Amino acid sequence: MWNNCQFLEIPVGWTPVESIDKAAAPRPIKVRAQSVPARHYFPEHAHDWNQLVYAVSGALMVNTEGSSVVISSAEAVWLPTRLRHRVGSLLGAEFRSLWVANNAAVGLPSKEPAVFSVSPLLKALIVEATAIQGEECSDGYSGRVTQLLLDQLRRSKPLPSAVPWPRDVGLASLCETLYVEPADTRSPAEWGRLLGISERTLARRFAAETGMSLRSWKRRMRLFRAVELLAGGMGVTRSAMELGYGSTSAFVYAFRREMGRSPQAYMRGRDVDDSHGFADTSTE
Repeated sequence: MWNNCQFLEIPVGWTPVESIDKAAAPRPIKVRAQSVPARHYFPEHAHDWNQLVYAVSGALMVNTEGSSVVISSAEAVWLPTRLRHRVGSLLGAEFRSLWVANNAAVGLPSKEPAVFSVSPLLKALIVEATAIQGEECSDGYSGRVTQLLLDQLRRSKPLPSAVPWPRDVGLASLCETLYVEPADTRSPAEWGRLLGISERTLARRFAAETGMSLRSWKRRMRLFRAVELLAGGMGVTRSAMELGYGSTSAFVYAFRREMGRSPQAYMRGRDVDDSHGFADTSTE
């Protein structure tokens, strides 16, 4: 899904986040932490080092040339050196950017971006690396955290994608609406009329840009939003209502079918303490 094509057009109403052009290189890693408000983004840029894009809470949209995906705290995107990219958040996120020097990235993708599954241990290590950033550790603790973090990155499971996002402006606006209002019940025919295209054209374009049908995309997106809502402390019943399920049992069934366990069991498995403080917030 990562191919050479133009960047997704920036949606109307989004605000750029300023960043510092000259940032010190990671030795061997550097963690940046920042609260990204809703509908804010870091403009297109590239680094002379690798980057892991992650959010301890909320969701991030990651754009490269030819592709756009949305990730939750269960996933991260690996961006190799000098790959141009743009990062933003539709509803807001607690962003963690892990910069990794080239000589420390042995065994990790060097040509193409990749979506990784983030284990509870990897999440905890990113949080800890953020907390101890810049501290003097005479006992070598920071070095051990760094090495274990890099080891966990190499062991992370690659995923086909998180939630793919279309580049077409009309389709992107459709996805943004459904993301913000997952209980929306409008049919493909109704969306086609709103976009000024036929239902068949909508289906063809959507499949071409995301690799899946609109129905499959909505199912994946609702599961994605379920994890986001549950991680934010929302209860199962209210989450089911917010997502447009007819009943709590229908939500639990759908979640268990896709994830292999109930919403409660899934969130217990991802229960990691995120109470550490923030690091430097000056740049992505």
